Amino acid sequence: MNSKDKKIQAVPTNIITGFLGVGKTSAILQLMRNKPDNERWAVLVNEFGEIGIDGALLQGQHQQQQVYIREVPGGCMCCAAGLPMQIALNQLLSESTPDRLLIEPTGLGHPKEVLEVLSSKYYQQVLSLNKTITLVDARNLSDSRYTSHDTFNQQIAIADTVIGNKLDLYQGDEQQQLRDYVAQHGRDGTQVLFSKNGMIDIGCLKGTTSSNYAPDDHHHHHHHGSDKPLASELTIPDSGYLKASNQGEGFNSIGWRFAPNKVFDRKKLCLLLLSLKVERIKAVFITSSGVFGYNYTSDGLSEAELDDCLESRIEVIADKLDDNLESRLLECLVE
Repeated sequence: MNSKDKKIQAVPTNIITGFLGVGKTSAILQLMRNKPDNERWAVLVNEFGEIGIDGALLQGQHQQQQVYIREVPGGCMCCAAGLPMQIALNQLLSESTPDRLLIEPTGLGHPKEVLEVLSSKYYQQVLSLNKTITLVDARNLSDSRYTSHDTFNQQIAIADTVIGNKLDLYQGDEQQQLRDYVAQHGRDGTQVLFSKNGMIDIGCLKGTTSSNYAPDDHHHHHHHGSDKPLASELTIPDSGYLKASNQGEGFNSIGWRFAPNKVFDRKKLCLLLLSLKVERIKAVFITSSGVFGYNYTSDGLSEAELDDCLESRIEVIADKLDDNLESRLLECLVE
């Protein structure tokens, strides 16, 4: 039977969530590398910014066949009654007819509302909701910006399994702090595990979720308008680049897309990215030394050589953004 003719029914589906910079994309990359060879997987990625970087990072770093990736940029994908998410999800399921579906909401999104969409009558026959996994950097439990943030606590509240990632960087009693925090803010029976570099045992995905969220009429609001075309879908103008911004949940994002003929100086680019005082950077760049992906968190900047990318893209998230960032990026172009 042709895979396109296969009925899409009860697809095992995992939400993999966690706050900004905790290592969700790294975890999904590791899971994809350990995927059974005979399985087709689909990955739906949501990003806070409008440019869309994760799809290029995931596609550029994995060598695995039978993995299908689709992005929903521009804020929480469950907004506007879940329409952006449902459209992308339906297209992804139709294209891939997967044996497993992974969904990565933005670190600033509301996973409870994503669960509500997935629990709706429309998807009850199509999807089988497996365990929800929340990644946490337990070092952040001492920072009120996290513990007082509704999204951070919601991510723990809906988890079947909480994974304390970046274990190798803990220096005190962070493991016990996380266990205590989950006992206070999580549901009864939530499992707490620990990992380094996003290494998650594939067995953690298996089993039915104990979360049960029937859809309700509650929808939160972002500044992003649902009828506004996303910058990830626009044609790049004659200038060779375009810019887009988004804001919400106490953070601002700004990003750029550059035409494929815009080639960057890798050394200048690295120096610029290292100099920025921001919360988060994700980028893919075509440089004179090859194609590279960049990922910046509070632990520093990482660089990975990619197989390919269609164009250069960068997304920056911060409390306050540098007004001169665009000119500084343009200065990194090769003449």
